[in-house]
Amino acid sequence: MDKEKSLSQIRNIGFVAHIDAGKTTVTERSLFYAGRIYKIGEVHEGTAVTDWMHQEKERGITITSAATSCNWKGHQINIIDTPGHIDFTVEVERSLKVLDGAVVIFCGVSGVEPQSETVWRQAEKYHVPRICFVNKMDREGADFFAVISEMREKFQIPTVALQVPIYQDDQFQGVVDLIEEKALYYQGEFGQDLVKKEIPEDLKKISAEKKEMIIEKIAELDDLFMNKVIEGEKIEKEEIMSAIREKVIENKLVCVFCGSALKNKGIQQLLDGVCSYLPSPTEVKPVSGKDLSSQEERAIEANPNGSFCALCFKIVTDPFVGKLFYVRIYSGSVDSSSVIYNITQKNKEKITKIVKMHANKQEIIKTAQAGDIVCFVGLKDTMTGDTLGVKDDAIMIENIKFPEPVVSLAIEPKTKADQEKLFGALKKLADEDPSFKVTYNRETGQNVISGMGQLHLAIMVDRLLREFKVKAKVGKPQVSYKETISKKVQATGKFIQQRGGQGQYGHVEVIMTPSGEGAGISFENKIKSGVIPKEFITPVKEGVYEAAESGVLGGYPVVDLKVILIDGSYHDVDSSELSFKIAGELAFKEGLRKARSILLEPIMDLEIITPVEYLSQVIGDLNSRRAKINLVKEKKNLRTVSVEIPLSESFDYADNLRNLTQGRASYTIEPSYYQKVPEELLAKILGI
Repeated sequence: MDKEKSLSQIRNIGFVAHIDAGKTTVTERSLFYAGRIYKIGEVHEGTAVTDWMHQEKERGITITSAATSCNWKGHQINIIDTPGHIDFTVEVERSLKVLDGAVVIFCGVSGVEPQSETVWRQAEKYHVPRICFVNKMDREGADFFAVISEMREKFQIPTVALQVPIYQDDQFQGVVDLIEEKALYYQGEFGQDLVKKEIPEDLKKISAEKKEMIIEKIAELDDLFMNKVIEGEKIEKEEIMSAIREKVIENKLVCVFCGSALKNKGIQQLLDGVCSYLPSPTEVKPVSGKDLSSQEERAIEANPNGSFCALCFKIVTDPFVGKLFYVRIYSGSVDSSSVIYNITQKNKEKITKIVKMHANKQEIIKTAQAGDIVCFVGLKDTMTGDTLGVKDDAIMIENIKFPEPVVSLAIEPKTKADQEKLFGALKKLADEDPSFKVTYNRETGQNVISGMGQLHLAIMVDRLLREFKVKAKVGKPQVSYKETISKKVQATGKFIQQRGGQGQYGHVEVIMTPSGEGAGISFENKIKSGVIPKEFITPVKEGVYEAAESGVLGGYPVVDLKVILIDGSYHDVDSSELSFKIAGELAFKEGLRKARSILLEPIMDLEIITPVEYLSQVIGDLNSRRAKINLVKEKKNLRTVSVEIPLSESFDYADNLRNLTQGRASYTIEPSYYQKVPEELLAKILGI
């Protein structure tokens, strides 16, 4: 098979969804029907191939995105099964960055849930073409067309059903394929035998209506198709499929399949849909990067014969081979003894092995090329988000932006012997997961780990104790507060020390101004030539950034302000890099004090689904937690309550909600934004 032909038959896809919509079960069935595995594992039994971590097996949830692949009708499908829990949203983010298409999975009963909307927005951000699968059609209350209606309402994109579910005595039996105009039934112990029949009499009318809707929707998006409809020309099924494919790839249309992965129904048609409607690496808009020689944006064509260019999107520590570097190759090819260039870090890296992953199992391969998702072994200094390529044709792909952690806890080694082990293990975990941060609190002398939520940190601590065999004392989860300023100030930093011989002298003047939310800390040099020697500017910047790690209120990180260096002075003999670094720190701290810096707390988006009889208790409890109620929606005998709530008020919410509703309500929570802490709570938080 030539390279061009093989590229057109590759599909790099991800399964994404709200937690518990059935992503891992869909992945498991896909691998089984494609002949990649010969025994079906189950999530609830801890035997699913892609849920291989101890923590995943015990909790029955996906924690880390797992890569695998299978062959289906002449196509190679590279699959990434992603987590649904918001604490592990970084896994979805980095997966969607490197994928060409996605299958968004919905529950037939619950429909579009909060995390469904989050993953949809993430896919929109990276312009990833999508098809959808409405799962759990065997459940009581499942409603395929109600879910599609909700998708249209919430996502504002043309959506068409390609199937109609078939029920007999309230039991889900199969689907009507609207393109083929046939009824499909799944027989055999694992639904592996597909039987085609005529459409049942009672479904002929609705099937004809839904088929007409497909044609109408395409005609709205395609003038040539519209002309054929107006002229009354017969439209062949190949034309319909081709038009759907074109519009899906352009992100102008979403087509929807249905089934029940657990009951082994509908997965084969979903795999057909992946091959028929999602793009190959050559059909998506090429990823672009900055050409470092011209400093201009340049498209990276998916060409196996072009210059090698790839993105490292994930790092995993393997107990046997060391670090595995997950890489998406966009252009060129590479073999298992290649020396490549890390464009981000500006150094050479040597590949010692290339492997294809099947969850946590490795298959050694000799070469990899454009369109492949593989793991490199042997790299030393590469980090998540780094661009790998060749020095003579260096293109830098935009790095992946990760969310800031909102929950922290202190962790200490139990003995001195554990200290080195703890530091080493924490560094490995931080390398793997960019949303997991490790800092040292100078005020308390403690190591502090921060993550996206309590579950995220619980998993990390469990891995430290079990996987890395570290004995440690762990504190209680705390809110990750931030500090910032709300007005412009000018501040001075002067460091003068004289102890006989050469002294120290550094003097800077800075202006500090608030910047937008999420802007972090920025530094600008506006000093006139010669006021401070050029070699002392970088140390000032380093001093500012170091000081920003710990503010003046409670030692919390400082965010969202700009520091402008405007003046200063130096001494011919006594000035040094160290003196100007300390002067930068002093100026920054003085600026915070002069501006009367404010404390920010994380606000979470919380959505509760509760039976109507518990609504008043739920709302009463939310009001006592400083929650702002934005919306209450009716859905049959349930109510969906959308609120914004401070993270500090939500730590015990799971137990509380369970008690209030006798365990019948559920909720999801995700970080939203930071806002100023009310004055009346400031003293309590700071312990003053």
